[in-house]
Amino acid sequence: MINTPIIDFHAHGGLWGRYGVIDNPKLFLKLMNSTGIDKACINSIYFGDAHKANNLVYDRFVTKFPNRFIGVAFVTPHYPEETIKELERAFNKLNFKFLKLYPAYFGKPSDHDQYTHIYEWANEKKIPIMSHAKDPADPKNINILDRYTKFTKNYPNIKWVIAHGAEMPDIDPITVAKELPNVWIETCGSPTPLHGISFAVNHGLADKILFGSDMPLMDHRHQIARILTIDISEEDKKKILGLNAIKLLNLEI
Repeated sequence: MINTPIIDFHAHGGLWGRYGVIDNPKLFLKLMNSTGIDKACINSIYFGDAHKANNLVYDRFVTKFPNRFIGVAFVTPHYPEETIKELERAFNKLNFKFLKLYPAYFGKPSDHDQYTHIYEWANEKKIPIMSHAKDPADPKNINILDRYTKFTKNYPNIKWVIAHGAEMPDIDPITVAKELPNVWIETCGSPTPLHGISFAVNHGLADKILFGSDMPLMDHRHQIARILTIDISEEDKKKILGLNAIKLLNLEI
């Protein structure tokens, strides 16, 4: 194992798991310990009630194991009158570190007008946001470079993280991260192509790749192995495994 802080940028609480993996904090810790993961950034997107979802993260994970779990907020435009109030609570009271959005459950693209008040608030507060590059409601010809160019122009204080953006040798999210200084890409995914993450590194993005597991949908062990075993420098592995996340989130490790 490489001697470096390891931060899992992408984990979930409050849902069914796969292959016997459930969102049990003690099971998470067992798998984290077996793979050397120091901290996991955990969100809950599986409730229409964002207040309930954020409370689950805070009460079940963060307060019980504050040295191991980092709270990540969730809100949904389903209830626009509650969104800003919940954002204020999540970041000012619960001290969460960034925001996870999941437009797939909202049924409208991430650049829909109903997200505007969320982005304006996050831009004012300089809150990082993680979301998928594409969503089921997107038009078939969506150009994600155009989408994120608009995002970074309209909301320049937001650090944007494309979930799963480094899992495949896919030029689209890599192009976005190369072209736009405020965009990062994250690693978790079920496909495991031989040259997935190294493809992004070889395009000059070692400083903008974040390790994520997608626990409990996936297992820490095979997600971290994709980074530990690829043919890139140890310095770049350290950046991906944790140093980039520490810098992006201003963590004290």
